[in-house]
Amino acid sequence: MANESRRKGGTVELNWKEVFYTNCPLVSASNVDQELGWAREDFKKMGINYAYLRSRAENDWYPHYIHNLDNLIRIGGLFPPVHVHADMRRTVLLGATHVYEGGCMMVRARDDIYRMVELKGKKIGISKSLNSIKTDWWRIQEEQGIELMLRMNGMTRDDVEIVEFPYPDDWYDDPEMVGPPIENPSELWFKRDHKKDLAFRPLETALENGVIDAMYTQTGPFQHLQEATGKFKAIEDLAKYPDWTLQMANVPAVITCSDVMAEEHPELVVCFLKSMIKVGQWSNQHKRAAAAILDKQTFYLDVDDTYRGIKDVDMVPNLSPQNLAAIEIGKDFMKSHGYIKNDFNVREWAAPQFLEQAHRELIEEEFAKLRVDKLSMTGPSAPVVAAAAPVTEDPSNICCAAGDLAEAK
Repeated sequence: MANESRRKGGTVELNWKEVFYTNCPLVSASNVDQELGWAREDFKKMGINYAYLRSRAENDWYPHYIHNLDNLIRIGGLFPPVHVHADMRRTVLLGATHVYEGGCMMVRARDDIYRMVELKGKKIGISKSLNSIKTDWWRIQEEQGIELMLRMNGMTRDDVEIVEFPYPDDWYDDPEMVGPPIENPSELWFKRDHKKDLAFRPLETALENGVIDAMYTQTGPFQHLQEATGKFKAIEDLAKYPDWTLQMANVPAVITCSDVMAEEHPELVVCFLKSMIKVGQWSNQHKRAAAAILDKQTFYLDVDDTYRGIKDVDMVPNLSPQNLAAIEIGKDFMKSHGYIKNDFNVREWAAPQFLEQAHRELIEEEFAKLRVDKLSMTGPSAPVVAAAAPVTEDPSNICCAAGDLAEAK
């Protein structure tokens, strides 16, 4: 188990002139922006230093999982922030990005198994973290996926043998694992080929060696890597069903910040979200370029595989009713299976006012540029134009202002 006293000293001293971010290696605007650097530029205009969590030696890896740093914005898998908000400290839900991938059931490629029902009486592996500080997000998605696949095939847990594989999972504040500071999350993969590193596929060796007969794996990010070895095949895929509620493998990816940041420094939250909206819009318009960036850090097979995985994904974070419903599904599973002690209302956790303000300011900024750069006039009518279209704080009035401007002309 990780050392509790060491963990308490694992963050920098709080300074609101700096904002840290941390992200999981998955699909999000932040994972594109870590290469573009637009958020860093926007914060710099405010006199704020925006940096990756591990760019400072004082920060260990734990804030990514337990959010014990007030000036941190986290972007990543759903289950850790649900655990934090339920049982550890209050945070604020700012946005979400959903990739509809529910997970696959993998077996050995040459085994005479082609359907889930043929797993009756056989062994399915499941991992178990021994770390009591953070949530066991890996196991949660495995258990959720296994139960759903069994149910979709008229089976229950009683029809198979679930075999646990405990592991220490305590490296997050280990000096040898923390290592030197890292300026960009992509640097994590300079010294290791993460697409072949079995540390990220903990049950694969047990399956290959016949210790178990099947294992759950995330669709897309891991399935194609495993199948490319020629050793494994998928016999079930939750992403193939029309029911989107089956496709919840630690997703949606969510953006959260501390309640302290949201309450005391909302301008920092809005600045970040404005950057993510801009990066998300760019990514939507340039999906192949975004795929090339995301391939450096995600677990898709290659750039083309990444593109296929994100081509229908809205990269602009949002708090849509569907995303909130998906978050509720994940939270409810965690509560029903004992992964969180306390329940909470997802709709109250969500704070759409920050995204609304970010969109409003971007619209106003773009309209101001249009007015100055594209609609400026010379001669007698210039004063009329200037008076006809003031920039308004209410974005709902912008169309009216634009209409007045056209009428004045």
